[in-house]
Amino acid sequence: MGNKNYDETDQVTSWTEVILVYNAALKEIGTKLEILSDEFQHVHRYNPIEHIKSRIKTSESIVKKLKRHGYESTIENMVQYVNDIAGIRVVCSFTSDIYRIAEMLSNQNDIKILSIKDYIKNPKESGYKSYHMLVSIPIFLSDRVVDTKVEIQIRTVAMDFWASLEHKIRYKFEGNAPQHIKTELVECAKMVSDLDARMLSLNEEIQSLIQGEEKKA
Repeated sequence: MGNKNYDETDQVTSWTEVILVYNAALKEIGTKLEILSDEFQHVHRYNPIEHIKSRIKTSESIVKKLKRHGYESTIENMVQYVNDIAGIRVVCSFTSDIYRIAEMLSNQNDIKILSIKDYIKNPKESGYKSYHMLVSIPIFLSDRVVDTKVEIQIRTVAMDFWASLEHKIRYKFEGNAPQHIKTELVECAKMVSDLDARMLSLNEEIQSLIQGEEKKA
């Protein structure tokens, strides 16, 4: 008889299993991204991914999030209601790379897209921009298959720099930063957006010139 396939809430019964299963999910997604990057480099002589960061949310952070939403601190609630226990961040050079990578991941047969939040086309009020995908991927254990959620964030280097600073400020002021700092962050976000657009345009012009030279050769 083949492996049974359940959802996460039926199978993950301890914090040790949470760590095991979600670490495995991060490895699976990370490997897929590396393979896609290698293939892209081979076919297009260009690597769309600058770097990849991954993390498992701490138990303290998960408990805080559950309490904030009115849930008891149980393993079942963790798995069911906290979607970003496993998180992976993909940092790209250009905005066009973001949608290219998202499409490549969506085309993988064993990745199930649960939800998408496009904060690039629809930035948060703070100025935050990023492309979020919540996906599910099967993790094959010795006696069962666990469908495991991973939150994937895809953003440019400039967006990542802004988000890193904004996170530090939010943490420092516990979400209550002075208004003039919030206003300055929004202005910086606009500058980041303009920089991304100009760098993309410049890159496209360079690629066009290179292709023109290659055709002449």
